[in-house]
Amino acid sequence: MAQTSTAFGQLNPKAPADLAHFAFLIGRFQCEAKVLLQSGTWQTFQAEWEGRYFLDGYAIEDEYRMTDSSGELIVLGMNYRIYDPARKTWNIKWLDALAGTWLDLGSPEFGGVRIDHPSITYIFREPMAGHTLTRATYTKNPDGHFSWRGEKSDDGKTWTLFMSLEAYRVS
Repeated sequence: MAQTSTAFGQLNPKAPADLAHFAFLIGRFQCEAKVLLQSGTWQTFQAEWEGRYFLDGYAIEDEYRMTDSSGELIVLGMNYRIYDPARKTWNIKWLDALAGTWLDLGSPEFGGVRIDHPSITYIFREPMAGHTLTRATYTKNPDGHFSWRGEKSDDGKTWTLFMSLEAYRVS
């Protein structure tokens, strides 16, 4: 395997230019996640997000882990992101390490991945939560941190915020 020149790899100059849309995920981040509980109150969780180029810089993998107030791991998974230039579409998969399952994100069935600078949005079918669909929106902020919003819907028309996250780069 080829060694990369940085701890988080680097974009391969021969990779599709569109891969750079998710470059803001490269690096290590400390996160504060807020989740809306059924009671209507927001609960705060600590999380970590770490992204890197892999497969010789043709793809991005980013690991996400979230813990509860006692430090117990409650979310652990990895996203795999690659751009298909022939079809002009993204292939994004979530591997849920705790459940041992895969999930397709940004399916063409729901409009694929939409890039609207500074935000990226996609919708996916939610297999485990108490709603049918999740709309994920990433927003790159000028100071180098990014925000993530999770909205839920049962009909694909009415959306309600159920989770927000602020991710700050760690040196």
